[in-house]
Amino acid sequence: MEYNLLPGTQIKVSKICLGTMTWGRQNSEQEGHDQMDFAFEQGVNFFDTAELYPIPPRKEEQGDTELFIGTWFKKSGLRDKIILASKIVGPAAFSKHIRTDKNYSKKTIDAAIENSLKRLDTDYIDLYQLHWPERPTNYFGKRGYNFERGDRWEENFEEVLEALNIHIKKGNIRYIGLSNETPWGTMGFLRASNSERPRVRTIQNPYSLLNRTFELGNAEVSHRENVGLLAYSPLAFGVLSGKYREGKKPDKARLTLFPQYDRYSSDPCKNAVELYHDLAEKNGLTLTQLSLAFVNDRPFMVSNIIGATDLTQLKENIDTAQIRLSDEILEKINSIHESIPNPST
Repeated sequence: MEYNLLPGTQIKVSKICLGTMTWGRQNSEQEGHDQMDFAFEQGVNFFDTAELYPIPPRKEEQGDTELFIGTWFKKSGLRDKIILASKIVGPAAFSKHIRTDKNYSKKTIDAAIENSLKRLDTDYIDLYQLHWPERPTNYFGKRGYNFERGDRWEENFEEVLEALNIHIKKGNIRYIGLSNETPWGTMGFLRASNSERPRVRTIQNPYSLLNRTFELGNAEVSHRENVGLLAYSPLAFGVLSGKYREGKKPDKARLTLFPQYDRYSSDPCKNAVELYHDLAEKNGLTLTQLSLAFVNDRPFMVSNIIGATDLTQLKENIDTAQIRLSDEILEKINSIHESIPNPST
């Protein structure tokens, strides 16, 4: 396993990060423990979770993913070997079962961190992230920003950072990051940081062969401001594993169980998948290997968040950390991308 520094810190995180959002819906507690055991044995030291998980969110399971991680920490005794990331939910209809006040006020941040620490059975979270912007903007499947009449959000970057800094000083969290954020929002937080307000270290956004929109603005912010990408959905909900090709609906697969997650199911996405599949096959690779190896080596990428529902998938995903794509393959990937740019959002 290779490791990268969390930007602006001395913390080394594995190039592959273990995503956990299926634990509690598609995976049992024991299966989650088995995944953590296996990932750690392969050199993965970075786990990502959220108070919202598992996904799709329901009141009945909310927080179970963090609870499973907490019981694994207690059983394994490996908390000090793991770099742990979690997130606070923002305003959304699907998060109303977590709390009524869903803005990023000090009160909300205090409650979210306290509850996550209890579920995780730990004294600290290494990287604490805002799961999505508090303001209405283009996140979760929206390609562009549309002005909304009646938008009453007031800029509060300084207040949010000050609330988070209290927990940094207490030792509850070490560093902070963003998720599903735009270049404007990222720069807003960066401008507001100073000696009394912590600096954002990472941004967790979707990035894959089907969605390279991070490159349109956030990539330059990442480069010039030293804010690293934590790429999520690198396999586009499993679409880039090839298992849904030709109309297949594998038993117990995510999109079979939850067809509402269809942002990677359009005809342009299907056409792009076929082209990437053919490219992978011609070069002795699986589509999964091609897809993850591409994400792994992007210059702005700190860690690639992979998720799996069984150990066979997990092994293939982790093993891609050792694959290097040739310049010729990369050129052909870019050619396909130019012909069908960002078919998903």
